[in-house]
Amino acid sequence: MISLTPETITVVLLGGVLVGVLLGYPLAISVGAVGFIVAFLLWGSGIASDMFYTRMFNQITNYTLLAVPFFVFMGIMLERTGVAEQLYSALYLWFGGLRGGLAITTILIGTIMAACVGVIAASTMMLALVGIPAMLKRGYSKALATGSVCAGGTLGILIPPSIMLVVYGPMANMGVGKLFFAAFIPGFLLSALYCTYIIIWCLLRPNDGPPVSAEERAVPIGEKTLLLIKSLVPPLAIILAVLGSIFFGIAAPTEAGAVGALAATLLAVAYRKFTFKALRETALSTIKLSGMILLIASLAFAFVGVFIRAQCGGVVQEFLLGAPGGKWGVFFVIMFICFILGMFIDWIGIVFIMVPIITPIGTALGFDPLWFAMMIIVNLQMSFLTPPFAYAIFFVKAASPPEFGVETSDVIRGVIPFIILIMIGLVLCIVFPQIILWLPAKML
Repeated sequence: MISLTPETITVVLLGGVLVGVLLGYPLAISVGAVGFIVAFLLWGSGIASDMFYTRMFNQITNYTLLAVPFFVFMGIMLERTGVAEQLYSALYLWFGGLRGGLAITTILIGTIMAACVGVIAASTMMLALVGIPAMLKRGYSKALATGSVCAGGTLGILIPPSIMLVVYGPMANMGVGKLFFAAFIPGFLLSALYCTYIIIWCLLRPNDGPPVSAEERAVPIGEKTLLLIKSLVPPLAIILAVLGSIFFGIAAPTEAGAVGALAATLLAVAYRKFTFKALRETALSTIKLSGMILLIASLAFAFVGVFIRAQCGGVVQEFLLGAPGGKWGVFFVIMFICFILGMFIDWIGIVFIMVPIITPIGTALGFDPLWFAMMIIVNLQMSFLTPPFAYAIFFVKAASPPEFGVETSDVIRGVIPFIILIMIGLVLCIVFPQIILWLPAKML
């Protein structure tokens, strides 16, 4: 056993994880290995083994986290139903005549599907496969087309039922239901900001988002309306089944996740997209994604146990509280750290490692815990768009048809304005905190 100061241990733990990730090791391995090695060196094999076993077991058996595989299953199964394609066909007729109308349609579909899917990979790939060919064939700029797909697809990690919210709740010792309803208005706010930007940009640069020809939109108003209603019913049914049961106090998020998984399966049956092969593939994808999340969760929870036992939490708290500018100076330092981490580390790691450390600091500063949590969550929305570690960029690049010649640089140029819009959304939530706090106060 060795003796080190808490400051040295803090640098070793956080620096070790960052170095491991930058060297290309999976986050779970980096977090687990660094935490266990430091614990072994500090306290010996007995304490290190007991701490890791106990904390990993407690996290794996956390009842709230049981909602993760339910919501993952629901999102992947819903992807197979073709709901997004039907929505695109309906909204395309209503908004295609506007400059930038197809990009606005992409954002709106991303907003609607976000309230059904909650899995970034599923929602982003759905939008990319449907939206990018439709926009690029009609002369849209590659940056606007890919940027709107990235922005619309990543709303699924913010607007409930979001996997991030399910994971964040236990880490911050907060009710997931409250987080769900705190996230709605900020999610819709970002969606509105995205649409406003597209409208203004296409007015200034009309060639970037030309309108769809009148011949393509020549459908009677009654037929368009019926098509829109039929395309909206399935996602609204999913939203009511999941979020309605939580809002009215009928079910907790875990049970609501099970209801959503069943509803998505029944929807696949109704659309004649359900097969045992589809069920098997959905189940396997759910196991892989949920297993990854829960592995990171358990090892990160053990890592945080080492971090706290070694008194590193006090070191971080003292460092942050010493920032100039009072409580708002500390708040902006925390937000900046989370933003930078989002460029290099998966959001799952940030939530499991940082949230248990910074949540008590937010409370000590006098911030409303729900408001503080949502500000971190909205901030992490940017992690999907900020290279080099940006899921959405890679998903969109992979899903873009080769014949259009979409490059990674096109996608990066496209997402930059949307990153700025998320920052504007954060400022609005600071100035008007009721954007976050109003709806949760109405829960039964």
